This record gives sequence, C-alpha cells and structure tokens, in this order.
Amino acid sequence: MSEIKACLFDLDGVLVDTAKYHYIAWRELAEELGFQFTEQDNERLKGVSRAASLNILLEIGGIELPEAEKARLAEQKNNRYVEYIAKMDSSEILPGALDFLKECRSRGIKVALGSASKNAMTILNNTGLTPYFDAIIDGTHTSAAKPDPEVFLLGAQALSAEPAHCVVFEDAEAGILAATRAGMRSVGIGSPETLSGANIVVPSLAGITVSRLQESFASV
Repeated sequence: MSEIKACLFDLDGVLVDTAKYHYIAWRELAEELGFQFTEQDNERLKGVSRAASLNILLEIGGIELPEAEKARLAEQKNNRYVEYIAKMDSSEILPGALDFLKECRSRGIKVALGSASKNAMTILNNTGLTPYFDAIIDGTHTSAAKPDPEVFLLGAQALSAEPAHCVVFEDAEAGILAATRAGMRSVGIGSPETLSGANIVVPSLAGITVSRLQESFASV
C-alpha cells in the first residue's frame, strides 16, 4: 500500500458545516420563485457548482429562464450565502477536523484544500483554518466541477505529491468520484449508503488519526 504523503480536503461538510447556509440561501430563493425546496432536494446539490446547482433547483421548480436571469439569481443566492458565512467563527469547525489537520502537519503530511467553493478563503479565514494548509485550490482556480478530478489533481501538483500517495476527504458522491478519477484513495465523511464509492466511510473526522487511516487502508 502506498504511503500517505498528502491529504486533500473538501470544505463544506468535511471541515466546517457551511452546507446549512447553502441550503437556507437556496431555499429562500426557491420560495421567492414560488416553490418549496426541501433538505432532500438539497442532497442533489452537494459537491456541485453554483451554476449547476441553480439548474437543478430550477428543474425542481419546473422553471426555465434565460441565461442572464439565471446569472442574476446565482449572484443573488451567493450574496445571501456570503452574508451568513461572514458571521462564522472557529466554533463552526466540525468535530475532529482541527486535531487531524494538526496531526497531519506534525507528521510531515502535506495538506491541501480541494473545494468548488469560491468563498473558501472567507470561510478559512473566519474560522482560523488558513494556516493549516500548504495549498488551497478553490473555485477560483478551477474550470471543471467535480466529479471532474481537476481540483484534486491541481492540489496534488501544488503539493508535489503523486496521486497514489494522496488521500481525499469528501462528503459528496461527486467528490468521491473525482478522487477515484484522480487516482487517489478516498475517505467518505457521512453515510456508507450515499458514499459507497469511497475506500473508507466514517461519520466524521472525530477520532481519525494517521495511524488508524493507514490501518484501515491496509484492510480494504
């Protein structure tokens, strides 16, 4: 089994819970457009770009709009989301995330962010997580959305790490697929039912250590 030399993390739902703010902003937009957008509907948006998410939302509402109007609505949704995340602080870091980031650094494992979010720096700065990353690849650096492997391949490149030595931490099926396409191992954060493509699935980063990770990969 290849040694773990780099860990690449998705942001929303893995390190911090910003997914709830995305949901609230999308739900508010749907209500303005005259239909209900449920938490179950929101599952389809996990790991998906803003433009693609809007298309899914409009499909749910049975609404067709010109591109210019869609661009305006996507911007409106993002502005609301930014208002919410501007109030975030370190209390919103998910259990185990900070401890694991610290352990990776103490053991010489490189750490990168691989997120579709264009607001990643705001979140990292507000929660105090920025110093723990050797590289940050977010939505401002990529042209293709997950499940395209671009974001993780760019992360590995920035860390000078071979994909076989990288482990991706993701809470979305599209992200797990992107990791697989990048030639990397993956840890799903969530339920085995929705993340069946991951090499390992855990409920959260709480209790995860580098040694346990190596042991788990040795047994799959």
